Amino acid sequence: MTNIKFKEYQEQIKDLPIGENCTGVKTLEIFQGKWNIRVLFELVRCDSIRFGDLKKQVGGITNTMLTSTLRDLESRGLVHRTQFNEIPPHVEYSLSQAGKDLYPIFVEIMRWNDNH
Repeated sequence: MTNIKFKEYQEQIKDLPIGENCTGVKTLEIFQGKWNIRVLFELVRCDSIRFGDLKKQVGGITNTMLTSTLRDLESRGLVHRTQFNEIPPHVEYSLSQAGKDLYPIFVEIMRWNDNH
């Protein structure tokens, strides 16, 4: 990123409210915690996924922590939970539209990684 572009970004965010009411802080809260960003990344990669498959993709996460993370992301409106009342019953998770809107952020993170 050029220094000019950085200054433009800095100008855009310098007048945001400070503290809890800052939209930047509210956005960063989505990425708090050990697992939120990883779960979101795995959900970006697929249309929908079952709990067990998601657990395998994330790796190292417990059932309890994955459940807690998914509930948190669902409460933030980023993840959609679909329950299928079949035999055997199962649940699938996917990104809501708000979650899908995070896709460009992940692209930029990967682009940054490639450049550094």
